[in-house]
Amino acid sequence: METWEATFFLFVFVPLVNPAPPLQQEPLQFYEYDTDVSMGSLTPQDYEMQSKDIRKDGTNTSLDTSLMLHSDDSQLDVPPTKDTNLPTCLLCVCLSGSVYCEEIDIEAVPPLPKETAYLYARFNKIKRIAASDFADITTLRRIDFSGNRIEEIEDGAFSKLLLLEELSLAENRLVKLPVLPPKLTTFNANQNRIKSRGIKANAFKKLTNLAYLYLGHNALESVPLNLPESLRILHLQYNNITTITDDTFCKSNNTRYIRTRMDEIRMEGNPIVLAKHVNAFSCLRMLPVGTYY
Repeated sequence: METWEATFFLFVFVPLVNPAPPLQQEPLQFYEYDTDVSMGSLTPQDYEMQSKDIRKDGTNTSLDTSLMLHSDDSQLDVPPTKDTNLPTCLLCVCLSGSVYCEEIDIEAVPPLPKETAYLYARFNKIKRIAASDFADITTLRRIDFSGNRIEEIEDGAFSKLLLLEELSLAENRLVKLPVLPPKLTTFNANQNRIKSRGIKANAFKKLTNLAYLYLGHNALESVPLNLPESLRILHLQYNNITTITDDTFCKSNNTRYIRTRMDEIRMEGNPIVLAKHVNAFSCLRMLPVGTYY
């Protein structure tokens, strides 16, 4: 007996509808650093797809030349140079109120963040300090310009730095000292070209906190006048000092006067025989270092 198998076909009619539109994606803008030129409006998918066409040598086979990451005049074989026109905190290192601008060949004091308390700008090519360099930076407590080429410091350059405690101008080309801020505790001007006429008579008199004064390896002919009572360390070695008086360190009219805070005076390397000026040291607790015969 033959068996008949019946096959049924079920046709389902689905009404045709328009597919849902793709999600709108916010176009991304790409810019070159430090320019105002837009690199075009690309979706993330476009940018990902096109970036795969970028060769290792920096060229692109699918992107238009206006979308190149490097301009046409860029040369890959040009050696890198230090860009001193960068913002200060890209050119230097800014960290918790400290700015480190050491050995980067800058020729002027860079603009500083207003909260800067410590500036280290050693071993550069700075030739001049202007009054405007620190006009708005009243928070500075320490400045180090050692190892530059400073020849001139404009009047009033440090006048607004009422919190400044430490200032180093060592290893520069100064022939005279600027007016110093009143709260200095340490001042270093070793290895310059300073002569006695380049230091005003009252340059240190009002610095009642000054404890460390370094003026070694200059061209001084005499010890600076009116040294403050707060002074502990005084370095005058390797100058051209030929004479000192009874009032240089002491008070000739007061034989009981003692400089209780003075711990060290260095005067070696000067053309002076200290033994000829015994009365000049009567108020000191120890004799200066230098030649006595």
